[in-house]
Amino acid sequence: MSPEQKAGQVLLPFFKGSQVEAHAALIHRLHLAGSIIMGDNVPRDPQGQVDVAAMGAVNQRLQQAAGADGRGWPGIIAVDQEGGAVARLGQPLTEWPTPMSYGAAGSLALTREAGKGLAGELVPLGFDLDFAPDTDVTVGPTDPTIGARSMSADPAAAAAHGVAFSQGMLDAGVLPTVKHFPGHGSVTTDSHLSLPVQPAGIDELRARDWKPFQAAVSAGLPIVMTGHIAVPALEPGVPSSLSAPSYAAMRDLGFKGVAVTDALNMGAVDNQYPAGAAAVKALGAGADLLLMPADVEQAHAAILQALAAGTLPGARLDEAAQRVATMMIWHARTTAAAGTAGAGAPAGSGAALSARVSASALTVVSGPCGGSLVPGAVRVTGGGPGDRERFEAAAARAGLAVGSGPLVSLIGLGGKAAGGDIAVALDAPWPLQNSTAPVKLALYGRTDTAFDALAAVLAGKAPAPGKLPAAVGPFPAGTGCP
Repeated sequence: MSPEQKAGQVLLPFFKGSQVEAHAALIHRLHLAGSIIMGDNVPRDPQGQVDVAAMGAVNQRLQQAAGADGRGWPGIIAVDQEGGAVARLGQPLTEWPTPMSYGAAGSLALTREAGKGLAGELVPLGFDLDFAPDTDVTVGPTDPTIGARSMSADPAAAAAHGVAFSQGMLDAGVLPTVKHFPGHGSVTTDSHLSLPVQPAGIDELRARDWKPFQAAVSAGLPIVMTGHIAVPALEPGVPSSLSAPSYAAMRDLGFKGVAVTDALNMGAVDNQYPAGAAAVKALGAGADLLLMPADVEQAHAAILQALAAGTLPGARLDEAAQRVATMMIWHARTTAAAGTAGAGAPAGSGAALSARVSASALTVVSGPCGGSLVPGAVRVTGGGPGDRERFEAAAARAGLAVGSGPLVSLIGLGGKAAGGDIAVALDAPWPLQNSTAPVKLALYGRTDTAFDALAAVLAGKAPAPGKLPAAVGPFPAGTGCP
């Protein structure tokens, strides 16, 4: 490969809106690894749903552009699709509850099945890499960024479910990405805005935050994402994504795969390392794939300039480009291509599985474990946009009238404690700790099927078998019905 091809192979850019042809031309000209699809790139039908055929056509065009320089491996067409709050692709694809649902349900087989189900629907659209699952270990309400994106506050559980979900994704033919090393669940600043500092020492990190990454490495998973988190015990003041000691720590776990940065246009990096500086620093530190540089043309030029000046060793660029290419060659050899008979699953085919996840996760934090919780009718308040409507529709399907009876208070993403007779946390369960409601339920999702699971429990038609995957005030982890 030429220096220009190598510099392109380590860059995974984004683009704005529907500028597909301009972006395809840029991928071809700079020999870029491929592209990430963000929410504003997703074509929509007149009802606002994903236009599945058009999305597939966009990805096919970008894939053609990636291969136009004659490389013998597929380009990376990536997306952020975790389930819960982080899902760039909505209906008609299956909507999945928050990843914390897997920790609450406690079934590794179900988690793996869900990983396969979620990823399977990405394959026919032409996606071959998903920046999921989030394997961060949350520390609870002081964690402002990860929350219910974490599968558990227990390092061992987060590790086991992270590996299971990833293996399911690989079963479906999509490359998983465990994130965000050295652990974003135990810092109290949002790296989208500014640089979080992780004060823990190495021994504490090994015992908590690094356990899921060690498990991922031991399982042979292909990609680890580094977060924009400064760890003074490794290198004070420098984001791990740009820090050589942080990449060395990751490699010391035995990792031989592709290290990808979190998005380089995030505030924690872009505020401090403008233009192409972040890309060169991350690459020099040990990153193999540079995600979403603020300006990919500047990043490409800066890599070539650093290479020419000798400030970026040629061997480092070679290593990074080779790792990315090797991964994609391996992926092509081990996975049926999109469009092949039996490859992937149709949009929406995971709905019943998503329903099973929510029904298995629903947790009684306080209140009775059997019988109906309401006398055939309920009132509802709270929640975010659309939550009450979804609740009312689910209540009707369960045979519950709406407008009288006990008051159900829905607590949405980032919501505050609520009163009423029954408080229901739709995202992370922490707001329940200050709720005055005598009955407290953790649902970990706001999909139609999550609300169906809730309505079934309220009506006494189904048990709530989930267990808290994290402590909620006075309620310890593991709280739930027997």
